[in-house]
Amino acid sequence: MLKELAIFDLDNTLLAGDSDYLWGVFLVEQGIVDREHYERENLRYYEQYQAGTLDIREFLDFQLRPLAQHDARTLLAWRERFMREKIAPIMLPKARALIESHRQRGHDLLIISATNRFITGPIAEAYGVPDLLASEPEMKDGRYTGKVAGIPCYREGKVARLEQWLRGKGITPGESWFYSDSHNDIPLLEKVTHPVAVDPDAQLMEYAQKKDWAVMSLR
Repeated sequence: MLKELAIFDLDNTLLAGDSDYLWGVFLVEQGIVDREHYERENLRYYEQYQAGTLDIREFLDFQLRPLAQHDARTLLAWRERFMREKIAPIMLPKARALIESHRQRGHDLLIISATNRFITGPIAEAYGVPDLLASEPEMKDGRYTGKVAGIPCYREGKVARLEQWLRGKGITPGESWFYSDSHNDIPLLEKVTHPVAVDPDAQLMEYAQKKDWAVMSLR
């Protein structure tokens, strides 16, 4: 089945900020985690991500641990507040317009994010994007284990997860767009027919200019 695909990174692309990092900030502000330790580690991992040196499995062990320490009802209440206080203010009107332009053209819409599904699921819903690929928190007996299930959705892992998804859906991509801010997404940007750098970091801006890729802003 031939489909035209519009694929969107989430953090610092459709959002004017990083939901992963902000979830850590939220946990600290609510007194859910130790402030000094969590702030230091959250910032360290974020800087590693920006530098392209992040060990994604090590980071996910850190980030998913609080999910394993609390029951689902508590987590969902926290997430609802997080969406209201941290995410709603950084959802971009121009991002909504971009998504809608692809929807009007009949393209299949997909968000692909290294950030775990617990955080990103409601954000994708808020943007009206029906399909989401994200790092998957492992669950056993209705509780999170604190571990990641399957391939983390990061760098080359995004390519692998997208290929799995396409096979599972029986989709052969025709024209395809991928919008991202990060040099970490170059492996997937190389795979689509229309790579677009959105408010790109310095490394991606340099690479996009060399490749003559489109560059745009949603800010």
